Amino acid sequence: MLTERLAHDVGPDRLTIAYGALGSPDHPPVLLLMGIAAQLISWPAGFLDALVARDLQVICMDNRDSGHSTHMTGAPPADLPAVLGGALGSVTYTLSHMAADAVGLIDALGHDAVHLVGASMGAAIAQTIAIDHPARVRSLTSMMFTTGAPGVGLIHPDAAKELFAGPPATTRDAHIARMLRARALVGSPAWPFDPDEVARIAGLCWDRDHDDAAIARQAVATVASGDRTADLGSVRVPTLVVHGLADRMSDSSGGRATAAAIPGAELLLIEGMGHDLPAALWPRLADAVARTVQRGEAAA
Repeated sequence: MLTERLAHDVGPDRLTIAYGALGSPDHPPVLLLMGIAAQLISWPAGFLDALVARDLQVICMDNRDSGHSTHMTGAPPADLPAVLGGALGSVTYTLSHMAADAVGLIDALGHDAVHLVGASMGAAIAQTIAIDHPARVRSLTSMMFTTGAPGVGLIHPDAAKELFAGPPATTRDAHIARMLRARALVGSPAWPFDPDEVARIAGLCWDRDHDDAAIARQAVATVASGDRTADLGSVRVPTLVVHGLADRMSDSSGGRATAAAIPGAELLLIEGMGHDLPAALWPRLADAVARTVQRGEAAA
């Protein structure tokens, strides 16, 4: 089980970053980065255990504006429609700021370089670290996201309409119900999810943090950071790109575009996988991550 700790004065913005670690400190360090509105406890414990069983040291963190990490209170309200239209006045930070937070945590933990695993927006942060801070990255695993290029990796229109309908949840029970609906919409159709486990994690996340303004800031940061395609051509570390062919949150064209942009990237497309990490896939995904880490260790 992850034991939460706090690192203070992290990165250029001197934030507090919540993190947890599993596994032997003698094993290669793997930093896992989660997506919008997700927290370090959103990583399935069984998946983390599978990584540790493959002789990896696992580090999970709350991004800024999530969980117990610093929330950017006092920032102007994020205006996503305006940002989508090119007006960036409500942007408080970008993915480069979030990447610098992660590098600051790497510094605080005493690592010269780590292996990165990012899911959804976390994949975009991981890509940005590899672009902005190449010396701090030994390998990259980018899961279920895209390059930021227009026209690829888009959410399915029907899923978007249902996911974002209605007012924000204002109670714990309403939040749990919303997360259950979301998983039903974008989860893996080949592997039904466990509603009790989804409800348990959703409740724990609500207890740690519920900040809709922060979620909007993360969404705006992702959109405002733009297209990484050209910059991804500079990535030279071993890279694995994982995408589900049934992903309705980010179409698999995003994974294909990411793999095409990074020289030598391995592309793993999984039939029946959506925008989640079903238990049936943990061994396969852990094996793939471990192979990528081994390639990165050999190159280093």
